[in-house]
Amino acid sequence: EVQLQASGGGLVQPGGSLRLSCAASGFKFNDYAIGWFRQAPGKEREGVSCISAGGITYYTDSVKGRFTISRDNAKNTVYLQMDSLKPEDTAVYYCAKGEPTIWTALSLDSYHDWGQGTLVTVSN
Repeated sequence: EVQLQASGGGLVQPGGSLRLSCAASGFKFNDYAIGWFRQAPGKEREGVSCISAGGITYYTDSVKGRFTISRDNAKNTVYLQMDSLKPEDTAVYYCAKGEPTIWTALSLDSYHDWGQGTLVTVSN
């Protein structure tokens, strides 16, 4: 059974940092891309970042230079380091497993297995 467990969310002040983790099991981790997505209240889910099986990274424009995605294949885990957080980063963050192309790296349709979300709140 494919399982993806996102963790690391919480409350942080603007300008602060959080590191999200996505622990995976039930499939050959090295063979798949892992993406991070987020959904803010009243908004559609959007792609944030992706790391391919080969370690190529993709970011949506709003997080470039602030977020860093990485993967540890020995631990079957993907991380999302989030720095310089802004109130508009507030959302539930989800990780997902998929096989995107370079053109669909942040497209929800390229991902077929999803974990539960972890809430990130950026506020004073």
